[in-house]
Amino acid sequence: MNGHSMWRSALRIFTVLVMFSAAYLLYRNLSQYRLEDIGQSLAALPVPRLLSSAVFAAASYLCLSLFDLTALLYLGKRLAYPKVLMTSFVALSIGHNIGFAALSSGAVRYRYYSGWGLSAAEVARLIGFCGITVALGIVGLTGIALMFSPDSAIQFGTYDISLNRILGATLLAPVLLYPVAAALLPSHVAVWRWHLAVPGFRLATAQVVIGVVNFALVGASLHQLVAGVSEAGYMEVARNYSVANLAAIVSHVPGGLGVLEATIAYTLPEAATIGVLIAFRVVYFLLPLAIGLPLFAGSEAVRSKRHRRAT
Repeated sequence: MNGHSMWRSALRIFTVLVMFSAAYLLYRNLSQYRLEDIGQSLAALPVPRLLSSAVFAAASYLCLSLFDLTALLYLGKRLAYPKVLMTSFVALSIGHNIGFAALSSGAVRYRYYSGWGLSAAEVARLIGFCGITVALGIVGLTGIALMFSPDSAIQFGTYDISLNRILGATLLAPVLLYPVAAALLPSHVAVWRWHLAVPGFRLATAQVVIGVVNFALVGASLHQLVAGVSEAGYMEVARNYSVANLAAIVSHVPGGLGVLEATIAYTLPEAATIGVLIAFRVVYFLLPLAIGLPLFAGSEAVRSKRHRRAT
């Protein structure tokens, strides 16, 4: 067996492991709540709030597909948007729940994009580009919230409004300077052994915008649920979600399970009812996983059938 065949076999095994891990996590996440608890928690929330939360969650997943679309433009590749949308949704619906998103969603991305002409190196660059967009979005939204709602950060022990604004400006500065740097730098830069392509001003600006918009939409999804039980403002909820999401990414806990809830409970104690936490977990994590996992399994079955016919 040559090196290429071994790589493909290893990737197939890893893909199967990703699928089984996602299915297990879906079962585990749901099994910690009784169906009666889930039903009662969702029923306790106002239906318009629950529906609007789901709409914002769907808008976030649409926005996430733009992460991949801009990354493909960065690579000089063009694919039909439906292909990009399906790949992004399936990869991230699984990656958000498994943890180690760059690896888990990356394996799914490779399964799709390699069939459409991208090499392993190009998929790796795409994942890195999307990772930068994620970082810009989290840092940017947190900075905006601290700048324009500085009095909402007292849960973290920072009571000085001026200090909060300074912290917000400090966070926003590298985000705003990123497109400027992209415009001023040469098209390629050398970093140790690697030669990296610089995205350019327009693409870098698009990264900042869609990154911030995505996390703003996720914050809006959570806020709709929080608003059903408390008076917490949008900026407060959005900033706290950014902090919670960053903690979940750093921890690599699958799906941020427990990390998101603990952070939200600490920063928004009056909003941390079991209904809000369960509803957000279901709306943004488990429902997309319940859709994305069968889509992935179905596409793998179709791929396998085509391969058998070809051979």
